Amino acid sequence: MKIAVTGRTGQVVTSLIELGTAAGHEVIAIGRPDLDLADPASVARALTAAAPDAIVSAAAYTAVDKAESESDLAFAVNGAGPGAVALTAKSLGVPLIHLSTDYVFDGMLDRPYVESDPTGPTGVYGASKLAGEKAVLDGHDNSAVLRVAWVYSPFSSNFVKTMLRLAGDRDEIGVVSDQVGNPTSALAIAGGIFQVATNMVADASPSFRGVFHMAAQGEGSWADFAQAIFAASAARGGPSALVRPIGTADYPTPAARPANSRLDCGLIARIHGVTLPDWRGSLDDVMDRLQPANN
Repeated sequence: MKIAVTGRTGQVVTSLIELGTAAGHEVIAIGRPDLDLADPASVARALTAAAPDAIVSAAAYTAVDKAESESDLAFAVNGAGPGAVALTAKSLGVPLIHLSTDYVFDGMLDRPYVESDPTGPTGVYGASKLAGEKAVLDGHDNSAVLRVAWVYSPFSSNFVKTMLRLAGDRDEIGVVSDQVGNPTSALAIAGGIFQVATNMVADASPSFRGVFHMAAQGEGSWADFAQAIFAASAARGGPSALVRPIGTADYPTPAARPANSRLDCGLIARIHGVTLPDWRGSLDDVMDRLQPANN
């Protein structure tokens, strides 16, 4: 299967490219300047030229805090951009998989979120991503929206790499302990995307379309995540630090983060047969990539 994916260097895009051949797929990554989500004409032109069997909408404006002061750009890229991708996918007659986020919720529930729970983003980033979901679903009924959370990988910038960098010159690091979610490997996300794409290409059933949550098994706070990172690093002879749990109020940011980012992934397991691995096992796999010399 030939899959066109928007973006060139993001964590999920890089994971899709790496795993594509092994999964039996040709992955074509298309980003700026050929495809610019703020330029709908370029979206249609680039994706049409790729002639894919399926499209993955992965590119996004991801600067959560900066979005508060760049709302027009965030909505252009995360809201209108996916709408342009959806219209192109519709014109080509191919399924579309769009990646969204836990930030579409306000984080106030005391349980993992299911797909039917009311949305209520607390910042511009979440609101722009929610606008993108709506644009995709309204623009192309052969679409699946996959909400992911707390993405990390051996690639690009992410929480794991930040913690390892900070541990290189600090003995103690304050990490937020009152926000809980599902740390999810981009490599696992890529595997799930391939399964969903395969199902959608093979079967036109409406049940394969719509909104799905796709995150790792297991949960933890950012402080829990950091402690696991440092334990794994220390076991490989890498940098480590003491984690000092702090509250959200002790680490103010321009954009509010959901206190509860946990996603219930039962629906995608039942419909698509996708269950991502527990985040701790996936973290070990990523650490093996980041610190191979110390294995």
